[in-house]
Amino acid sequence: MTCCSFLFSRKKTACSAEHTTEIDDEVSGIQNTKLFPYKELKMATGNFHYSNKIGEGGFGVVYKGNFRDGIVAAIKVLSADSRQGVREFLTEINVIANIEHENLVKLHGCCVEGNHRILVYGYLENNSLAQTLLGGSNSSMQFSWSMRRNICLGVAKGLAFLHEEVRPYIVHRDIKASNILLDKNLMPKISDFGLAKLFPDNLTHISTRVAGTTGYLAPEYAIRGQLTRKADIYSFGVLLLEIVSGRCNTNRRLPLSDQYLLERAWDLHDQKQLAELVDVSMGGDYNNEEAHKFLKISLLCTQDMPKQRPSMSKVVKMIAGEEPVDEQNISRPRLLSEFMNLRAHKEKSDPTSEGTSKEGILSSSTENVTMSFATMTFNSIYDRSN
Repeated sequence: MTCCSFLFSRKKTACSAEHTTEIDDEVSGIQNTKLFPYKELKMATGNFHYSNKIGEGGFGVVYKGNFRDGIVAAIKVLSADSRQGVREFLTEINVIANIEHENLVKLHGCCVEGNHRILVYGYLENNSLAQTLLGGSNSSMQFSWSMRRNICLGVAKGLAFLHEEVRPYIVHRDIKASNILLDKNLMPKISDFGLAKLFPDNLTHISTRVAGTTGYLAPEYAIRGQLTRKADIYSFGVLLLEIVSGRCNTNRRLPLSDQYLLERAWDLHDQKQLAELVDVSMGGDYNNEEAHKFLKISLLCTQDMPKQRPSMSKVVKMIAGEEPVDEQNISRPRLLSEFMNLRAHKEKSDPTSEGTSKEGILSSSTENVTMSFATMTFNSIYDRSN
């Protein structure tokens, strides 16, 4: 099996020369970024042959590349049809070029030759969580409880590093199963930093266009565009639910009461039957107490009030068993059903969407269509949370 982040290539325009120079200048100013000749990447991928294609998204295609020195890489090419790809290409380089952590993808370099915009990452053999754990019949991999535990802990450590150990700290904005890649030892790597935001210490939040993936978006961000680290923590809580349960956060083929995983989790929590969410494919071979704890952590991370969500460093300690779960702060979101209805309304207005917009990007123009009937109620809650 194979895996990597999505690849991008750049749209050609009549006025591209000046824009290309600006991009070249910006990339050349980034330290620790190797510039690959296009010819070398072309050779490594067999002229970008379809047999080396290992992934595809809304912004381009991913190829497996074999270099002469034996290095294997995931080569991410910006699509000519992408309107937002150049900005995200630069963001990704700026964010990831100068940081390194065992639970983050490793950027080897990029190519900005002519109109080509390409990122070169370390190759990851075991695809993403979306393709493997949540891939259903499309995947033959079996995930034991110990594997899931290690994946949860690794992702939490990677996020804690971004949130608390780098300056300016980084909000990823698109934590989801397809952006968690697995190496040959199933160590998780957070990928795709094209939507990431850098936060100086003096900022408490940023008001920005809504971008990310439906189903993982925190309410205060989805409704108001108010971004903090707590938005990532909410997304992690949803991901944690998916890992323990072995199912996607949204499945429209299920009965209505089961379609939204988070809403189902709260229903079972209220009935004191939370353990029913644990993936039956493990055949009962798991640590029941630990699985139950992880589910409670996910509910803590998805509290409707951002301030009630724990920091990622605290989440790491809870997952590792170094701190108890703060169960007294677990309370069902007061407007969970309304928020789920907002999601359903958005998905209904976009019949091509199955819980995510094109490549996971929600533009402010499409969000505005679905905000009106719930915005006032949500505002009354989130004004008190700031």
